[in-house]
Formats: sequence, structure tokens, C-alpha cells
Amino acid sequence: MSNGADFSLPSIPTNQVDRVDRLSIARNWFPRYTGMKLDELGNYVLLTNFDSYVQGFANRFKCDIRGIGRPMQATTNSAGLTMINFGIGSANAATIMDLLIAKKPKGVLFLGKCGGLKASTEIGHFILPIAAIRGDGTSLDYFPRDVPALPSFKLHKFVSDKIYERNLDYRTGVVYTTNRRLWEHDPDFRNRLTRMTCIGIEMETATIFIVGHYNEIARGALLLVSDVPITVDGIKTEESDRHVTETWAQLHLDIGIEAMTEIGARGEQIRHFKY
Repeated sequence: MSNGADFSLPSIPTNQVDRVDRLSIARNWFPRYTGMKLDELGNYVLLTNFDSYVQGFANRFKCDIRGIGRPMQATTNSAGLTMINFGIGSANAATIMDLLIAKKPKGVLFLGKCGGLKASTEIGHFILPIAAIRGDGTSLDYFPRDVPALPSFKLHKFVSDKIYERNLDYRTGVVYTTNRRLWEHDPDFRNRLTRMTCIGIEMETATIFIVGHYNEIARGALLLVSDVPITVDGIKTEESDRHVTETWAQLHLDIGIEAMTEIGARGEQIRHFKY
């Protein structure tokens, strides 16, 4: 400027930046977000959006819930299986997958709900997604959009075996992860979902897959169809969601617990390759 004033921003000394690394931050922040000490975090983790799932897990195994009043709640049973309610949305999903590098669990399974986008995906069906379309935006902070959001095959294979052993059926296909809510009114968006042949829509799966890939954490998702928003009467309400929870949530939780409890002893070893 004409008066010669210097409006440049001060720089941070390089030696200060170098002292703040991702692992140190995660080790400090995981207890702050969850109320759980790092030595309480198990080698296998179930993620969910729902307080009722964490409550059901804690009641079943008679374990304490950490993080009441904090952004996330967590509990670990005597077998070393941890369950965490990280909240809703891709930003929270990325946060918990980053915080988990504090201990780098051997496997993470997301138990979430989704909207069915096909006539064959009825309420109460399970979806084991083979991939997720990255409509979230958050995952772009980790990899370019060209990188697909994929689960760890061997983890999903084991979950599939657990479902089959119960004589249950499930659907597989590609789900769409979005940051949008109240999209049901938008015909252009709905038509786009149809053209992409997505089987379901939700708000976290692609982010979990991508950030898990970035952090070299084995990850998967078992989704419960809770509504069919492409139909006039299929949009979720409080009453319909309560019915889904009362009817299928316990089975959803049981499959996740069984799979992630046994995978360490019976599942194939999951290796991570560096590129």
C-alpha cells in the first residue's frame, strides 16, 4: 500500500510444525472425544450412529459407557471389542477414522442404516456394499475423486459368512454417500441416483472406506435398510424408524458383534500394501 504498511501473515517456525504430527494429535484427541483411555480401545471396532446400539452392547456385556456428554460414546467388552457412536455425517466419520490411528485397530465395521433405492431393497434387508460413490465431499481431503471408496474384501467376506450361517439373505451393490439431507424433494437428484444404479443412500460409508484406506485400517460396512425414500410412502418418519429399530436393530448388532469377535481367530489375515 502507499503508506508502506506490511499486511503479510506471520509464518510458523518449521520446527514447531514438525513437532505436531498426526499420531500425537490422535493419541491426545481420542480420549478427549470419547472419554476412553487408549489402553481401553480394542483391536477390533464396531462403529455406529446410534446411542441405542452402544446401550445394547453395554447391557449385553455389562461394560461401562465412556464419553457421556462428549461428542462420541464408546464401550469395550472383556473380549477387546470396542463399539463407538461417532454421530451422523461424513465429517464425523472421517474424524473417528482419523482418531483410530492412535492405536490402529485390526478391523473396523460400520453398522449403519440406509435408504433403499431399488425395488429389491425392502425395509429390514441388509446391504453389504461392494463400493460407495463419493458424494460426501469430505473424502476429497484424503484422495482425489478418481480413487474408489472400497471396503476391505477379506473383512466383508467374513461378515458375509456370518450372515450366511444364520440362514439370512442380504443385498450387495454400490451405495451413494451424500452430505445432503432433505434431498427427497429434488427430482433431478433422484433421477441421477437412478441412472447411477445405486442400491442405497446414506451419509458415511464412502468416507469410512476412503479414510480407512488412507490410514491403512481394514474397514467394512453392514447397512440396514430403514426406509425406501424413492417411493411416496417410503420416506422415513420417527414412527417408521422406531419400528425398524425395534424389529431389526438387535439382529444387526448381533451379526456385527459375532463377526468382529471371531474374525481375529477365524478370519483370513488382512495385509496392507503401500503404493
